[in-house]
This record gives sequence, structure tokens and C-alpha cells, in this order.
Amino acid sequence: MNSLVTLWQDSVWSSMTPWDVVDILLIWFLAYRMFVILRGTAALQSLIGLLGLGLLYMASRAFELTGLGWLLEKFFVYIVIAVLILFQKDIRRGLARAGGRFFTGFSASAENIAHEEVVQAAFALASRRIGALIVVERGASLGELIDGGHKIEAEVSQDLLMAIFHPTSPLHDGAVVLQGRRLVAAKCMLPLSLTKEIARHFGTRHRAALGLSEETDALVVVVSEERGAVSMVLQGALTPVHDANELREQLQQHLAADRGKG
Repeated sequence: MNSLVTLWQDSVWSSMTPWDVVDILLIWFLAYRMFVILRGTAALQSLIGLLGLGLLYMASRAFELTGLGWLLEKFFVYIVIAVLILFQKDIRRGLARAGGRFFTGFSASAENIAHEEVVQAAFALASRRIGALIVVERGASLGELIDGGHKIEAEVSQDLLMAIFHPTSPLHDGAVVLQGRRLVAAKCMLPLSLTKEIARHFGTRHRAALGLSEETDALVVVVSEERGAVSMVLQGALTPVHDANELREQLQQHLAADRGKG
């Protein structure tokens, strides 16, 4: 028993004050918020890599690896600046999304309205055998995809989606990209999936939707021109959607999950 008391007295915990506990909790909270803000982005992957290098630097100091420690110390000076420059769009969008949590009720309602427009448009297009690709951006930035398309910047509506994907429209090829309640770009070209597991009756649209979902966390609604069917693609999985209620529930479920993570 005396040895345990002595061990406790010699440990760092015995000298901690309530303010030290508050300090640790604040650091933990800030680290968690940073993870939430950057989740699903390329910047988060870089941050994890930096943390790994940080652990390696601490090990070099502990084992007196002077050369490795000096190299990593010089490396950190430049790599942090490089990450901020390369991923400024991801970081800015993440911070804006974090600030938007103060207005969650309004934004959630507006996004639900936008998603309802997507539901109605998808099945209206399916009934007319008009193909469509509708991409909903989530955590990962789709900036490069948007830059390669035709900028729109308009409120999402069934009429707008119907007009864009009509065969006579110059914008009907490719996909549209939604950010929240806004349609930001059309005629965006998606990367094609190379998987051989996709059924033969699925065409280029479905391969494009799968290709994007394999690289990002985006949600894609696909309308088949040949079969007049609607599918939802997420994280490399394609799910047929049989009616408007099912698609509505799926969209609301993932929207609520994204808000819950924030």
C-alpha cells in the first residue's frame, strides 16, 4: 500500500490542479473539433500524416537521434505552410461549415427543401426516361470537379434540374453538383469506376457515380435513361431506389447523420 502511495506522489498526476484538468479537456475538445471540421477532406489525411511525423520527431528526441530530429525540425517549418496553401479551400469550407452550426435549424430546413426538389426531379426524369447524375457534396471538397464544369450558382429546384437534363439542353451531359441548397455547377465529368463487379446492364452514368463515390464521400443520385430507374450511390455501393419516399428517407438519413457528426 505504501508503495502505491509513493508511486502516486512521484507521478505527474499528483501535482495536477483543477485548472490543469480544464486545460487538458480544452485541448482535447479543440483537437476533436478540428477533426470534425476537416473530416472527409484531403486536408485531414495530410493532418494525420503530420501527426505521424510529429510522433517520429518525439521519438528522435527521446532516443537522441540528432540527425533525424534536425531534419524533421527543418521540414516542419515548411510543410505546415504548404498544407495551408494546398488545402486552403478545404479548410475554409470546413470552418464555414463549423460556423454554420449556429444556424443549424435554418440550414437543415433549407437543405430538406432542396433535397425534396431532387426527389421530385429524379422520379419525374425517370418517368420520362431521361438520364441524370445529381451529386450532393458532403464533407470532402468537390472543388476540382466543380471547376471543370459549367458554373450555375442557383437555388435547387425541380424545374431547373428538369431543364438541365433535358436531351436538348447543352448542359445535359455529365453531372450537376449540389452544395447545401444550391446547385453550383452542371456538365461536370465524373471519374469512371474500374470495378468489374458492377452489373452489365449498368452504363456509363452508374460507373461515373461509383467512380466518384470511391474517391470521395459524395452522395450521387443516378437516373437511368434505358430503364427509367433511380439509384443512389454512396461509398462505392449502388442501391436501387424504388419510389420517392424511399429516396427521401435515404437523403434525410444521411443529411441528419452529417449534422450529427458536426
